Amino acid sequence: MNPSVTEHPAVVFRLGHMGDVALATGVLSHWFERTGKPFVFATREANLPLLANHPAVAGTIGLTKEDLTDAGWLRKTGELTRQYKGGMLIDLHGTLRSRILALRWKGQVRRYPKFGLARRLFERTRSDRFRLKLEALNVPQRYALALDRQPPAREAVLPHIYLTEAETLAAERQLSPISCAGPRVALHPYATHPSKQWPAENWIRLAALLDAQDINWFVVGRNETPLTSGHERDLTNKTGLRATCGLLERADLLVTGDSGPMHLACAVGTPVVALFGPTARAWGFYPAGNKDVVLERDLPCRPCSLHGAKKCARGFECMTETTPETVLDAVRACLA
Repeated sequence: MNPSVTEHPAVVFRLGHMGDVALATGVLSHWFERTGKPFVFATREANLPLLANHPAVAGTIGLTKEDLTDAGWLRKTGELTRQYKGGMLIDLHGTLRSRILALRWKGQVRRYPKFGLARRLFERTRSDRFRLKLEALNVPQRYALALDRQPPAREAVLPHIYLTEAETLAAERQLSPISCAGPRVALHPYATHPSKQWPAENWIRLAALLDAQDINWFVVGRNETPLTSGHERDLTNKTGLRATCGLLERADLLVTGDSGPMHLACAVGTPVVALFGPTARAWGFYPAGNKDVVLERDLPCRPCSLHGAKKCARGFECMTETTPETVLDAVRACLA
């Protein structure tokens, strides 16, 4: 690692969704442990709670919607380059916005390998050659290569969100009235793109199977329509970002699709059973803890897109053909 020679902390830039920022938290810890130097993290305002209490974060830059307009970004990049002149910029995004910032930056710029060509070739060819190249390193390991010469082990860059004792106690108080003796399983049935969402009837069937096994369950996340509107265990839209992390920390397991809360659970040490359909491990966005499980079907059309935004002519069988009973078996194995 080549530390900055100025007094400014390096600025780490990552926009994206909350899962993208959550995946960077373990990399920050890894770099901090190696160098003792903290960072300033620039991201969307909505993502800032994920960085609270992080020992490797000396400060944050919350970017507003206005900042991210064309005119706003030209103005904001000017402010940032003046404020952090001579410091290092670590670009963990690699988009047009971050390229504009890098062009104006008055200091060293470091980037991580996105493997964009390999991703495109794998999506077109489904070749094992490209799949193996992509699966060799997950996203946090790729992030780490912005500063590291060699990729760290996966366990060295697992995400980490630092909850306070008060946040943990608040989550326990919220769950205690709706829990009985036995393990707790959090359910996150929502997704940004419909193609990544397991059918609602499957989630309801899974909840019934968990009830039959005397396994506590509760629903987390945000959605226009809650899974089981009015049910006391359905906490949809009832918690903010850090409170949701607190609930996940008090769970013994999370069942979810390929989603942001999948990474939040990993970041608070909770194992995950993840249902993957149109996306795949090769993209690097998968849970990497020792007890984490990815359920997926081996179909010739998978993966069909990077984020699961494409329409499907086959009825999303990659998701619909994974049964609640299969998921229950995975839950019981993880809890055991």
